Amino acid sequence: MCPLSRPHKRTARPRSPNSRSTLTLSDVTVVDNALLKRAVGAMALGNAMEWFDFGVYSYIAVTLGKVFFPSSSPSAQLIATFGTFAAAFLVRPIGGMVFGPLGDRIGRQRVLAMTMILMAIGTFSIGLIPSYESIGVFAPVLLLVARLVQGFSTGGEYGGAATFIAEFSTDRRRGFAGSFLEFGTLVGYILGAGTVAWLTATLSQQALLSWGWRVPFFIAGPLGLLGLYIRLKLEETPAFKKEAQAREHDERSRPKQTLFELLKQQGKPLMQCVGLVLIFNVTDYMALSYLPSYLSATLRFDESKGLFIVLVVMVLMMPMTLYAGHLSDKIGRRPVMLFGCLGLLLLSIPALLLIRTGTMLSVFGGMLMLGILLSTFTGVMPSSLPALFPTRIRYGALAIGFNVSVSLFGGTTPLVAAWLVDRTGNLMMPAYYLMGASVIGIVSVVALKETARRPLLGSGPCVGSREEALRLVHGHGTPEHERGVELKEWTAVRERA
Repeated sequence: MCPLSRPHKRTARPRSPNSRSTLTLSDVTVVDNALLKRAVGAMALGNAMEWFDFGVYSYIAVTLGKVFFPSSSPSAQLIATFGTFAAAFLVRPIGGMVFGPLGDRIGRQRVLAMTMILMAIGTFSIGLIPSYESIGVFAPVLLLVARLVQGFSTGGEYGGAATFIAEFSTDRRRGFAGSFLEFGTLVGYILGAGTVAWLTATLSQQALLSWGWRVPFFIAGPLGLLGLYIRLKLEETPAFKKEAQAREHDERSRPKQTLFELLKQQGKPLMQCVGLVLIFNVTDYMALSYLPSYLSATLRFDESKGLFIVLVVMVLMMPMTLYAGHLSDKIGRRPVMLFGCLGLLLLSIPALLLIRTGTMLSVFGGMLMLGILLSTFTGVMPSSLPALFPTRIRYGALAIGFNVSVSLFGGTTPLVAAWLVDRTGNLMMPAYYLMGASVIGIVSVVALKETARRPLLGSGPCVGSREEALRLVHGHGTPEHERGVELKEWTAVRERA
């Protein structure tokens, strides 16, 4: 690692807004590009594994309903399966409260290794559970236990991964680097959808019900070991190293990790986090988790064709996600996210009407519309959310805020949508649900402070080279008005932290 990215003995504490000219090289972190790539790759792989599981569970929900919840009603089976899916989200805030503060205390890298192995164990265990016909009611009980293990471990995964990438990235390209986290999500979804589509296309219904459904869950074992190995090889983030060293000199800066302290000190950022995560995850789970089952169980659309369409849409979303992250570095996070929120408000009904038409082309068109809008969130959220909180409590605050929102609104989306359609008989309920979420998203984005190309709270500037650090400190080659903005932003975030 470049010397400037290592922690220094002299700890940089917050300065007054009038000390702009006192910025020194020791205040600037020069990011090692090789380490950044390794960090991004490791976090993307972990996210891919996490969402491989959730994707598989969603895509094979109809089959799981028959295996674990025998019923004469397909809709009742689907609701029961998504009920177990949602149950895992109830313990995610508990996982966030455990792993998040722990990551602020002992380091991001260690905790992320823990969450990886727990996630792999929970997913692999599902493939070992006997069917309802074999052990009766104990089958769905064991399924619930495995899901709770997954949910608990996942409570520390996303917040830690987003924090890790954000703290390793340069200020000018944090949006693009963070977008690879959701790129990994799409890889996991695609692997999950592809595996389920291959199984449903090649196996008979009897084979799928007897053993075929287990195959995707067994894949999680080797993936988990690979992810664990990679994460154990990572270094801790420069921002955490500096914060840990500062803590040794000033015990008063020790993280306040109780929920009461977080609400007292970070109430507004936490509420902003909840609102942003709401629109992000409601759209995500509606488009990529619920609608595939909606197509097959409610609209009686061919299951393999529906999975193929979702697979194609997700492949197209991969470059769109990276572009959204790149665009947010150029024009800001808020404009990109606001475009997605307004698009959902205006286009949710047309998109679902296209899907309800039931032809391959119309279903693809409706799903692609939602995929494009979802890309504005997947590309920008990983860089926007960590920027809400200072380094000393970033992991814990983000893990708690993220998982509370996901538990209340994101993970329950498939269950609530299925229940609303079943109770009302109105097939447009998913569109209305998305529109309601978009209104909350608009309010949250409008209230958000722009963070693109600015240092993280509690940290000095992060740049890509020593030459850029020298230009920032001395102003060489940088227009005076631009340097003034950069230094002003730096001192402002230090004071806020």
